[in-house]
Amino acid sequence: MSKLLVKQFVNPELGNSSFIIASAASGLAAVIDPERDVEKYLQAAQERGLQIVYGLETHLHADFISGVHELGHALQQSGSTDYQIAVSAAGGSLFPHLPLAEGDRISLGDVELEVLATPGHSKEHISFLAYLQDQSEPLMLFSGGSLIVGGTGRTDLHGEHNTRPLAQDLFNTLHHKLAGLPDAVVVYPTHGAGSFCNTTTSSERASTMAKERQENPFFKYDQEDLFVTEALAHLSSFPSHYERLPAVNRAGARVLGGVPELTPLSAQQVAQALEEGALLLDVRDSESYLAKHIPNAYGIPVFTPLCAWAGWVIPPDAKLIIVGEAPTERREAVLQLIRIGYDNFVGFLENGLTAWEAAGYPVNRVENLGAERLKDWLEQASPPEILDVRFKHEFQANRLAGAQHLEAGWLPHASPEQLPAKDSPLVVHCKAGSRSTVAISLLERQGYQNLYMLRDGIQAWMMAGYETVKGSHN
Repeated sequence: MSKLLVKQFVNPELGNSSFIIASAASGLAAVIDPERDVEKYLQAAQERGLQIVYGLETHLHADFISGVHELGHALQQSGSTDYQIAVSAAGGSLFPHLPLAEGDRISLGDVELEVLATPGHSKEHISFLAYLQDQSEPLMLFSGGSLIVGGTGRTDLHGEHNTRPLAQDLFNTLHHKLAGLPDAVVVYPTHGAGSFCNTTTSSERASTMAKERQENPFFKYDQEDLFVTEALAHLSSFPSHYERLPAVNRAGARVLGGVPELTPLSAQQVAQALEEGALLLDVRDSESYLAKHIPNAYGIPVFTPLCAWAGWVIPPDAKLIIVGEAPTERREAVLQLIRIGYDNFVGFLENGLTAWEAAGYPVNRVENLGAERLKDWLEQASPPEILDVRFKHEFQANRLAGAQHLEAGWLPHASPEQLPAKDSPLVVHCKAGSRSTVAISLLERQGYQNLYMLRDGIQAWMMAGYETVKGSHN
């Protein structure tokens, strides 16, 4: 049996991984970059007879709420008193913690974790090298957002003025710190495919130093200027909640004591709560939302994923009422929301839209146009306007002729001059449909009434053989 135990927990919605690392001999374990719903770590530790004694962070996360405090609370409730939170000394964390700096070691018995300062993705970033006590070479690297399979982490988390200096720091981290590690070292990054912190689309969640040196393009950019140029060229859209979550994690998010259970609310109770300032979040699939939904509800299908979009468009202090059909759908929504800092729940609409309509309250409907119908309409004397809500690089690669462009996540933050006119029919589309649903709900909240969606997005248009054009229109 291996002396060093590792279990990886992959969250495809966030695009991240977290880890338990432990000594088989001592049974002592650490959890690296835990999420806020910590039951999975506790269960895994119990099944393996492990004692979790550390909650470790590689950096102040911008894309999710750290679970180190929730984990500590759960362990304390179970009678454990040996748990410590250990984070980068450079992060300025405001809660009791063990500050970590270059060269520090965390002991788990015969397994040790050595701290490496690896700035670039963030200023305070650290990574962990895992050793067996009787061996001189490391076995594993927990690289957080510094080294990612096939790429790196983004360097713009500290504002535009720090983006280039952090890219320079990242060059030094990769080329002067990590490049010299032995070939066999297994690389376990926190960020991966699906994360907006990522600069690669690789679906792999682990690698080796040998493979990264051979295949990761950022190891081949051995001149700092070229490295920085490429690092800045691959930055994706910046979700607005990335600006606020590091501060939440620096202060320490409030402890929930478990995943919240939603309170069932009647239609009348929901209507009253809305009058008092609560917000509705409809997490049903796109077809259900378009068929009928409550006016002014945010429409973000839970498997869009919800956690990738809610933080962009919903106010951080929102009191939320969830609209979802199945208990599993609502629970998944709660899980995704608490991971990104939304934990002020009023409840859920019991019996859904059926109860709402039965109580005499209004619903909205949006027509879902097929590609053929849209093409015919565009050829008529009074065609609709087209709004493409995909990312900028998608729009620039191919678009419908005459389409306006505004990314879905930025609709609540757009100026009136950036938004389409409200006096014409407006057809909204993305690649396949989920982002269009988000966008339509946001446009409705801004007073748009004559809205349509292109069913299955631009991919349906292209599959029908209809023309697209290349290059930026706006």
